Amino acid sequence: MLSGLVKNRKAVIGLSIILLIVLAAILAPLLTPFGPTSRVGRPHQAPSWDHLLGTTRVGRDVFTQLLYGARTSLAVGFGAGFLITAIGTILGIIAGYRRGLTDEIINFFTNMVLVIPNLPLLLVLAAFIGQASPLVIALILGFTSWAWGVRVTRAETLSVREKDFVKSAEMLGEPQWRIMAFEIFPNLISIVGINFLGSVIFAVITEATLEFLGLGDPNAVSWGVMLYNAQNSSALTVGAWWDMLAPCFGLALLGVALALVNFAIDEVANPRLRTAGRLGRWFGLVRAGEGRL
Repeated sequence: MLSGLVKNRKAVIGLSIILLIVLAAILAPLLTPFGPTSRVGRPHQAPSWDHLLGTTRVGRDVFTQLLYGARTSLAVGFGAGFLITAIGTILGIIAGYRRGLTDEIINFFTNMVLVIPNLPLLLVLAAFIGQASPLVIALILGFTSWAWGVRVTRAETLSVREKDFVKSAEMLGEPQWRIMAFEIFPNLISIVGINFLGSVIFAVITEATLEFLGLGDPNAVSWGVMLYNAQNSSALTVGAWWDMLAPCFGLALLGVALALVNFAIDEVANPRLRTAGRLGRWFGLVRAGEGRL
């Protein structure tokens, strides 16, 4: 699978963008001389050599906030994505392999979580907590968004558990936890990867949404808080488009990169998509040949 991703153009482009964003976030102190909360210029100063992306209403450097905000948004996205994926994978494998009463109990709670609309639930919880920190938002997302992962993982586990190598392990008397961890889980890596990337995209966008609505910590530095502050300062109304555009571009770029890697994993793991790609190229060659004739 890894070799397939290396050869996949979408995966290469997506991973390159993600690596670029991560490096920019890590090397933020080296890439900008300003602090993310320091007043370093005039209010709503247009982009220039001194301030590449201009300044905010209170004179903070937008480029600096973009770099430091990436740290928070990436931490929330990958942290919540890992928690969502871990819960969904563990419960899905247990439900699909054990079946019976265990499956019914897990399905009951899964259906209960699925019935409740996710975004309104998040809004209520965040409003109840007040100005939620990025860590609290990540925990809320992790413990309320795992149900879809359970459904998908359970369905794959029901298929894998009927394979000969699983039956052989059962006949040899291996414990159930070992079968689930070392026989079933490795065959679900592609599904787990897709679930993880989808969860990261969901977490990053949802965190930005909650903070944009004023339910996050206004003292934190993240892309969502940048959008919130830009909206409160009427950035677009006064012509300071850079204040709003910078975090929007960061969110869009990260979302596109994660989606590209997600599509690439799906193509590598799904033989039908690989076959469809080859057939498309073959038909293209046939049409090109007919055109020359």
